[in-house]
Order: sequence, then C-alpha cells, then structure tokens
Amino acid sequence: MSILITGGTKGIGRAIALAFAEPGVDVFLNHAGDDAAAREARSLVEATGARCHVIKQDVGTPEGARAVLDRVAATVDTLDQLVHCAVRAIPKRALDCDAHDFAAAVNLNGTALLYLVQAADPMLVRGSTVFFLTSRGGRTVVPNYAAIGVAKALAESLVRYLASELAPRGVRVNSVAPGVVHTDAVRTLFGDQADEVVKHAADSNPSGRGVQDEDYTSVIRFLASPEAAFVQGQTIFVNGGHYMAA
Repeated sequence: MSILITGGTKGIGRAIALAFAEPGVDVFLNHAGDDAAAREARSLVEATGARCHVIKQDVGTPEGARAVLDRVAATVDTLDQLVHCAVRAIPKRALDCDAHDFAAAVNLNGTALLYLVQAADPMLVRGSTVFFLTSRGGRTVVPNYAAIGVAKALAESLVRYLASELAPRGVRVNSVAPGVVHTDAVRTLFGDQADEVVKHAADSNPSGRGVQDEDYTSVIRFLASPEAAFVQGQTIFVNGGHYMAA
C-alpha cells in the first residue's frame, strides 16, 4: 500500500500518515519547509515499520506537483491514497491581502488538488482514493480566513468534478472536514488566541469535547476501504455536531 500526504509532516497531515503507517506501507510525506518537523514525522512513521519518504517541494504549482509525483513514481507503481491537506494561511481580510500572495495561497490551498490529481492520474487504479481536507470556512465566513476559505470552496467543487470523471475507473474522491484542530494554520490565524479558540470549540461542542485525531482519521480509513466504494464526491464533516444547519 502507498499513500502520499501533502502537508504530511505536521498536524492533521501527520495524524493521517500515522493512521495508515504500518509494516510494508510506503508513506510519502510532502512539505515545503520546517525540516525539523519533517525529521520528527519521519521517525514517528518509521517507528511503525512503514517505509517513509520525505519530499520537500511546494505543490502550489503544476510543476511542483509534478515533481512530487515523479518522486513517488520512482518508488512505487501505483498510488492507493492521495491526501491534500497542505495549507498556507494569510491572517488578513480579503481586501487587505496582497493580490499575488492571495493567488499563491489559493493555488496551494485549493487548485493544487487538480495539479496533484493530474500528475498522479497514471498511478491511480481501481480502489485508489483521493482526499481533500476542508473546513467550514469554505461555506461560512470566518474572520481573516478568506485565503483559505475561498480555496476550500473551490476545491470542494473540484472534488465533485473529479469524482464524476474518475468514478468510471473505480477511483474515489471525497472531502473530509474536521472540527477545529490546534494546527499551525490555526496558530497563524489566531495568534495568542489560538488556545482560547480551540478550547471554545471544545466547550461549545454538542458532543461535549473537541475533535481528536482518531475522529477524522478513522473516517478517512473507512472512506479508503472497499466498504465505502459507493461514497463519491462528498464532503464529510467530522465535528461532533458543530455548525449544523437545518
């Protein structure tokens, strides 16, 4: 089994990597910086008996995405799971963002899903699954979240288009939206208030607690299994009942 995770050396991406890591599995962790975090992630993955491959590359361009998949293709023939959760946060109002920075963030946070799937297409086989990590900010306005939220909305639409094109080949594409997780993006967006934001999300959750790694990783593992063969083009919220609308 093989899995590629963009943004796979920290936070949600690392949790997903560890959920799939086991002896005999090839785990490809993509990151664009923070070599120390990459080394730590590699150690954790290898401790499970999996083979870990760290690829430092920005996937926010078609060329960058192709470079990552070329590295994957040099090691394995097929890709069972492709997970895009790399993200770049710009903690500003949309009107205050530099236009070029905003475009680059939207490319990485959203459009890169297309770049990655196009580059991975020859390696996707019946049973392969593609995941996009999204959030409520793609559907509801969150302060200073435009560069992420707009991209999430774009990619959720891409998920549906890609699912319709890949379904005849038995390849599935879905989005998963965990509740608030204490990630680097959350710390960038909320700064010193990040702890308070995460705590408030947990305290106000109808299920009585905040989201834990196992909550969303178990959903992703199910969606990657043959039992979920007929789940296509969906966005699954894993948030304990937060943000429900009638």
